[in-house]
Amino acid sequence: MQRTNLRNIAIIAHVDHGKTTLVDAMLKQSHIFRDNQHVAERVMDSNDLERERGITIMAKNTAVEYKGIRINIVDTPGHADFGGEVERVLNMVDGVLLLVDAVEGPMPQTKFVLRKALEQGHRAIVVVNKVDRPSARPNYVVNETFDLFIDLGATEEQAEFPIIYASGIAGTAGYDPHAMADSLEPLFETILNYVPAPTVDYDAPLQMLVTATAYDDYKGKIVIGRLNSGTLKKGQMVAHIPANEDPKPAKVNLVYTHIGMDRVEVEEVTAGDIIALTGIAGASIGDTIADKDNPVALPPIKVEEPTVQMTFGVNTSPFSGREGKLVTSRKIRERLFQEKERDVALRVEETDSADLYRVSGRGELHLAILIENMRREGYEFQVSAAEVIYKDIDGKRHEPFELVEIEVESDYQGAVVELLGQRKGTMRDMRFADSGSVHFVYHVPTRGLLGFRQQLLTQTRGTGIMNSLFAGYQPYAGDVQTRQFGSLVAWEHGTTTAFGLFGAQERGQLFISAGFEVYEGMVIGQHIRDEDLEVNACRKKQLTNMRSSGADEALRLDVPRNLSLDDCIEYLAEDELLEVTPLNLRIRKRKLNTDERRRERKWGKAHQ
Repeated sequence: MQRTNLRNIAIIAHVDHGKTTLVDAMLKQSHIFRDNQHVAERVMDSNDLERERGITIMAKNTAVEYKGIRINIVDTPGHADFGGEVERVLNMVDGVLLLVDAVEGPMPQTKFVLRKALEQGHRAIVVVNKVDRPSARPNYVVNETFDLFIDLGATEEQAEFPIIYASGIAGTAGYDPHAMADSLEPLFETILNYVPAPTVDYDAPLQMLVTATAYDDYKGKIVIGRLNSGTLKKGQMVAHIPANEDPKPAKVNLVYTHIGMDRVEVEEVTAGDIIALTGIAGASIGDTIADKDNPVALPPIKVEEPTVQMTFGVNTSPFSGREGKLVTSRKIRERLFQEKERDVALRVEETDSADLYRVSGRGELHLAILIENMRREGYEFQVSAAEVIYKDIDGKRHEPFELVEIEVESDYQGAVVELLGQRKGTMRDMRFADSGSVHFVYHVPTRGLLGFRQQLLTQTRGTGIMNSLFAGYQPYAGDVQTRQFGSLVAWEHGTTTAFGLFGAQERGQLFISAGFEVYEGMVIGQHIRDEDLEVNACRKKQLTNMRSSGADEALRLDVPRNLSLDDCIEYLAEDELLEVTPLNLRIRKRKLNTDERRRERKWGKAHQ
């Protein structure tokens, strides 16, 4: 039978197309909050990193009531690196809201999330968002979206999608961009009429697939998923079926449903609802919670394989243990495997060394978010440069490729073409916009995109916009030059001086200023040539009775380039490591000793 008092939907879109802002408006108009309650913008972005970066990183669910019908809403990330979050929640819902920006139209991640939704048989409601923007072109966007549905093999029923025009920030929607209602009522009505109510069997054995986990200091592990069939009560005995393992007996302590931003404890839940429960400490994403007398496992969640990997290890620099609280191999291992349980797109493997772990993800940003979270929690460790994951297919070496869309001003189109040509990119499309900008579509090896974003911003004076999407594995494309410049490396341990850095800055761009403590082998800047250069940044001017007291005042250092975590990861070369602590990010050479590195360089040149 159909449970008519319930709808389950996911909101999917490209990054920055307004998913979380629209959810804000839906929550406010369903009177979840008190009239005098202060509500932050993007209330679903509860993580500090999400608020700082302005993106959604983790999928989260909430619920609103409209005309006595509960609508469970799952807000999903829009960045391609967090596609695993989208894949794992799509089996909880019966339909999707596909948001498309009224100016940009369908973007790379729009294609990815829509393809996943169509593969699961979901029907989509297309929401053309931000129609109040001056340069909005809703008719063009609708036509492009229809073409995308056809290209992705949508069925006839899926291609006949309803269209809602909306402004998430204003909280308005309508069936015509020129005749908008004062509220989101047209959107709510379309959800009730078009998204099918869940088909449930109350009498069937209990089945629930774990699609998310959380942790509470008092309640322990919280397991979240959709109850596929049967009913579940507080204190009920169930069977916990880990993926590819035998069932284990377990007891459900507490059961929750979602109302607004809160989890509400209930005595009993029925099939079709998205619920949370406690008491099953060993449950992981992809496990099944089933009837204890008839334990039948559901198909586990399948997500696309990661394409980029880095090694995480114990910090071995001379400054190790100074700034972090959690520095041992055991603590780092526990944290990485804990993250692996929560993030289905992440892979963590042990290596031959007890102090090193190989961590694989969807992209540099995917791994950068993990690194940033760990350093904020007090961990101290080191990571290697990102490298792609190769596959052997039919005896030949294959590597991941990505479909890249870049928009730049026409003045910089030559620089972009040159950069991507060096990185084995193949142009697929090029078109000029009415605004004068140029839109490129390239097919590029993932290896060629490592460290590319910073070069793009430099060449386009910060105006270039890039989006990419994994496009599959293809034969190895040959050697790719991803870094054009070498590093300025500290010669000795000590504290940097203006006198020492003044000579070094003539050879490149500095990353630090005077008064910083450095060690031998630490990278302090970027060289203007393609090879490394050792510099004495701690050199002091010899004092004599002939020296003028104000002689050093004439030394003016340039403002150093302040590298963010993302910049550091992009900058790393194969022979460099990034030392990560709660207070500092330091780039260093794998081999700290200057003489050892010189011998290695000579040996390499002799055997070329």
